[in-house]
Amino acid sequence: MKSLPKLTIAGAIVALAHNVNAAELEISVQNLTHGIYFTPLLITSHSNEVQLFNVAETASSELQAMAEGGAIDGLMALASGAGADNLANPAGGLLSPGQIAQGMLSTSEGNTQLSLVGMMLPTNDGFVGLNSWTLPTEPGTYHVYLNAYDAGTEANDEIRGGGAPGTPGMPVPPPLEPMLGMGGSGVTSSIENTTVHIHPGNIGDDDAVAGQSDVSNTVHRWLNPVAKLTVTVQ
Repeated sequence: MKSLPKLTIAGAIVALAHNVNAAELEISVQNLTHGIYFTPLLITSHSNEVQLFNVAETASSELQAMAEGGAIDGLMALASGAGADNLANPAGGLLSPGQIAQGMLSTSEGNTQLSLVGMMLPTNDGFVGLNSWTLPTEPGTYHVYLNAYDAGTEANDEIRGGGAPGTPGMPVPPPLEPMLGMGGSGVTSSIENTTVHIHPGNIGDDDAVAGQSDVSNTVHRWLNPVAKLTVTVQ
């Protein structure tokens, strides 16, 4: 029997690989903390040439906007411009402690990586993150535990603020208002690490009307991991 040309065989293998990479994903994200809220999440499947953030590198302006104020529009635009498939805000707002957000994500051929970001409240520039996790090619259910990162763009003063990039202080949207103190003098005014890194955690105090921090030391502390991601490949 006459064999196929090598070029044809190679092309068939590439096409098969691309078909395997395209998939329907059922996504769920559980907030594992007991007192931290996540702002609207961005979950994106993308090629291995795209990264939303990198540890030990300076945060982009788009990552800063997300980490300091919860805005995911900039990162979503960058991802979409690079051909990524996005699942935005599956919780329909804040994801409360212990709660689960769910959604479906259709991945295109070549989008073999999965990333996730969402600001953590109350923090200055903390976010839950997953960077370029390789999607499985076999159908099944997979679990990934996610850590908290610090964008390195703002001092962790732990006092109330507006959340605009470059403006000191933490945003305090409902329902956090009654949970936080006020009148804190600030835990620090300096940025100890100006690159993306594992978040050192909130310090807090037990003074609701003064002290150093507006964060409660009994409610708003956490240990990694802060979230559980479940991906079902169909």
